[in-house]
Formats: sequence, C-alpha cells, structure tokens
Amino acid sequence: MQRLLVALLAALDAAIAAAIGLVVLMAPLTLLWTLAFGITADWGALWPLTGTLWEFGHGVPLEIAIPDTLLVALAIPADAARFVVSVTPLAFLLLTLLFAARSGGRAARSGAWLLGSLSGTVVFAVISTVVALTSALGAARVPLALAILLPPAVYLVGAVCGAVRVAWEDGDGGLLDRLHDVMDAREDWAPVPSSIVRGAAFALVGVTGAAALAVALSVLTRGGEVVALFQAARVDALGATVLTLGQLAYLPTFVVWAAAWLAGPGFAVGAGTAVSPAGTQLGVVPGIPAFGLLPENSSIWMLIVVLIPVAAGAFAGWAVRSRLVWEGTPLGIPQRTAIAVGIAAVAAGVAALAAMFANGSMGPGRLGTVGPAVLPFALSLGAEVLVGAAILLLSPRHRDELAEERTDRWIAEMSTLASEDAGDDRSPHPGFASFEDTAPLDALRDRGTPRGPVEDGRPSRP
Repeated sequence: MQRLLVALLAALDAAIAAAIGLVVLMAPLTLLWTLAFGITADWGALWPLTGTLWEFGHGVPLEIAIPDTLLVALAIPADAARFVVSVTPLAFLLLTLLFAARSGGRAARSGAWLLGSLSGTVVFAVISTVVALTSALGAARVPLALAILLPPAVYLVGAVCGAVRVAWEDGDGGLLDRLHDVMDAREDWAPVPSSIVRGAAFALVGVTGAAALAVALSVLTRGGEVVALFQAARVDALGATVLTLGQLAYLPTFVVWAAAWLAGPGFAVGAGTAVSPAGTQLGVVPGIPAFGLLPENSSIWMLIVVLIPVAAGAFAGWAVRSRLVWEGTPLGIPQRTAIAVGIAAVAAGVAALAAMFANGSMGPGRLGTVGPAVLPFALSLGAEVLVGAAILLLSPRHRDELAEERTDRWIAEMSTLASEDAGDDRSPHPGFASFEDTAPLDALRDRGTPRGPVEDGRPSRP
C-alpha cells in the first residue's frame, strides 16, 4: 500500500509541475490576448500557442514558416520565410527540473525512489503527448517525436537526481545500498563519490553566481543601450511587455552565455561573430534589446576573468578537503586526485548540457549560429575547475592539519574505550569525571590547533 501511495503522490507531483508550467505561460498570454484583440480574439489559437511555447521551453526546436501575406506586408525576403529557432528559454526547463527533483527526493524518503521517479515521468510523458497532439500551430511547428520525448526526459533527469541524492545518504534498501556497501568495503575510497558531487556543486554554484553577477553588471553599465533598442523597436506598451517577458524567460540562457564568456571561449550571436574576453567581433545583430548588453570591445587583459572558474574550483577543493578533515577521513594522493578529476568532469558535463540547450539558431541567415560552442566551453570550464580543485586538494597537508587529525583520532579512541568500560549504566571512565568533562581534551586542543568546545565526542568548529 505504501508503494502505491508513493507512486500516486509522484504522479500528482508530475501533474502539478506540468500544470504550473502551462499556467505560467497561459496566464500572461490570456491577458495579452485580451488587451491585443479584445472581444474579437481568436481564443482557439491560445491553447496551441501555449502548448507550443511550453514544448519550446523544454528544448524542442521551433520550425517557423512566415505566411506569404505577411512576407509581402513586412517586405521580408523570401529566403527568410522559413527558419528554425532552437535556443531554449531555460527558465521553463529549470522550473520542471526543480519540481522533479523535489518529487524524487520525497519518493526517496518514502523508500521507493525508483518507483516514484518512473511514475512521475510516465504521467509527465502522458501530459506532454496530449499537449503535442492538441497544440499544433501552422506558423510554428515542432517535431512531434521530440515534443513527446524531451519534456518527460527533462523531468526524469530531475527526479532521478533528486532521488539519488537523498537515497545515497539515507539508504534505499536496494541498488544504492548495495553500491554503497561495495564502496564502504574500500574505506579509503568510500568518501570519493560524495566528495565529487559535493565539490562539483560548489564549483558550479560559484561559476553560476559569477556569471549571474556579470549579467547584472552588464545591465547596470549598458542599460542605456538596452533602453535605446527598446525605443528603436517603436513598439507600444503591449509590445514592450511581450519583449520584456520573453527576455526574462531567456535570462538563465544569458547566464550560460556569460559563464562561457568567463571560461574563455565565449559565444556567438551570428555566423562569423565572437564575444569573448580575448576580443569581440560583431557585425549587424538583431535589434533585440537584450543584445544591448553585449560588450562592444574587449582587451586581451580581460582574459584574467578565466581565473574566476579556477577560483570556483579552488573553493570546491577547499570545501571538500575541510569536510574530509572534519569527518576524520584523510585520503591519500590517489583518492584526492580522483576527487579533483571527478569534480572537473562533472562540471564539464553540466556545462556541456547547458550549452546544448543554450546554443543553436535564433533566426534565418547569420542567426543560424548563436550561443556557446559545446565542446570548447565544456573543456575550458573543466580544465579551469580542475586546476583550482587540484591546487587545494593535492597541496601538502599543513602540520596543524596533521595534528588535528591525530587529535581527532585520539579522542575517538578514548571515547570508544570509555563507552566500552562504562557499560549500560554509562559510568565514567577512569580519568574522566563524566562525558561532559572535557578539560583534558581542551588542554590537548590548546597545545595543537585552536578549536572550539567539544560536543558529543567531536570537536565543534568555532
């Protein structure tokens, strides 16, 4: 009964996640539809547009076909009548990933993470199939197979990641526990997988935060160019609202572009263009207001920004090493090398996935090549994170760190001996007034590395 309940709750989570994504799109579209067309609006086109944009937000490319009448009215060249838009607005994809991770974590706490993840994915696949079959647009088509498969694939990735994170720590009574036992059999390698994941999370958060800060600084320093492009577009309040909402949906995509810029390879905004710390080469770019944030020129000295991913890797290495020392699990050079390489590999893999969704085509002609190149971005970021992580993980251990490890080991041995001698009545061990009497330990701490008070048999950080 419990497993059935977990499956039902996971299915409900998936339905809610899909509904929220669709409502987030439909609500503003309904308002814009009403303001633009009034009582004469063609409400039958609202759902197909909503469903198509929802699929597009999950990585499904759009095949745009401009009608002949509109080509003549707007004087658009005939060769620009058909093109593909494949640069994904990552805001919708991230929303689905977060909901899925939350659902997977809850299923893992209930002891049925695999069943919960699969149940939610199946429901999400059913919803995406219904959306794909009922939301066809004449002017903006999507490949049916991708429209059905990509949204549930995104949900499955989020659900499995959230579930495995919880199940690895709490246990699942199945596959992950057996894998955990295999790792625990090699005590010197047991902390390596969790350290890799933890370090990669620190590195990716650091790079993402720096990229988001770079975008914010660009808005502050080049906000005038953005306003000028809004004015040059000569749109009314409704058009300005549509442009603003669209660019907000692309904000996470712009953060990926900024991360590629910080890593060194940069990104393109059209064939033959490049925006990188080493230099900026721009031709004629579309009058999209967000493109006003692009730097007009760069100096070779701007290459110093590649130290930011190196610093993020160093921070990850420091965090992992500090955690290992605090837990009393010092590792040898092979294990620490594996952790550094693993952190870099995970960071490069995530960068590659992000670049796959953040690059592609945004229009006809030169706009067929937009965004960061996948391989250069992933390799550059992975190499920079590896350098930073290796510096902190492979550097010789300080004598205070070694003394701290010896002290922790001595405390653990004395605590174990005291517990064995105390018996069930937990009488004090000879030499100790009680378990709370830690004066001898504090004296030893004073002779070594200064530390805070002892709590539960382990020293606490100040």
